[in-house]
Amino acid sequence: MTTNQQTSKKKKRNKRDRPLEDMSLMDHAEELRRRIFVVLAFFIAALIGGFFLAVPVISFLQQAPQAVDMPFHAFRLTDPLRVYVNFAMIMALILIIPVILYQLWSFISPGLKENEQKATLAYIPISFLLLLAGISFSYFILIPFVMSFMSDMATRLEISEMYGINEYFSFLFQLTIPFGFLFQLPVIVMFLTRLGIVTPAFLSKIRKYAYFVLLIIAGLITPPELMSHLLVTFPMLILYEISIAISRATYRKYNKTTLEKENKEG
Repeated sequence: MTTNQQTSKKKKRNKRDRPLEDMSLMDHAEELRRRIFVVLAFFIAALIGGFFLAVPVISFLQQAPQAVDMPFHAFRLTDPLRVYVNFAMIMALILIIPVILYQLWSFISPGLKENEQKATLAYIPISFLLLLAGISFSYFILIPFVMSFMSDMATRLEISEMYGINEYFSFLFQLTIPFGFLFQLPVIVMFLTRLGIVTPAFLSKIRKYAYFVLLIIAGLITPPELMSHLLVTFPMLILYEISIAISRATYRKYNKTTLEKENKEG
């Protein structure tokens, strides 16, 4: 390797390692562009994998207990292709969530203290696990109940069920994906509390407004039916209360650490 190449690499490394206050607006834009390119590269790789995994995953979901006796139809010529591409893209996005979070952390980490960098980095695997937990809860608990209710309703009304495969999987995505992101609430609250943006007292004070917002969200992602709405709302309210408890614990720990640091410095 030539001296010029070594010097160029060293400059690039030093540029990335510079403190936040020493970086210009163009440096921030260049760093953001680099992070976006990394995410796009991982997305393309994951999308290629998604195209290979889409067919077996779709077949597996069609054989699930809640769908095995359901007749699927394609009402439009493009429905099979639409389902295939949507599955590949959604699986790719889920797979690269840790990459997106890490690149976001890397972009904002120069503005954080060393202990804050370590603490926030630990949120990435927790966030990904909560995403999977939300999707699993929706698929294994919520969706079978909703589908059973809808099927019973069709039987009572003497309606012959005939479902399009595109409509079925769109319904599946409508419930599972939002729930995966709603399960991020505890880790988001923990992160914001750690940065001092929110406090447990503030979260308790706005509880009734938060409940109202969660009720609206539940109404948007569930069918217009009371039991499904309640089945979604109650876990969301519990998540909010868990978030307050986590915020309270994080707030106490942060204040204790800050006080101990001030005593040492004093």
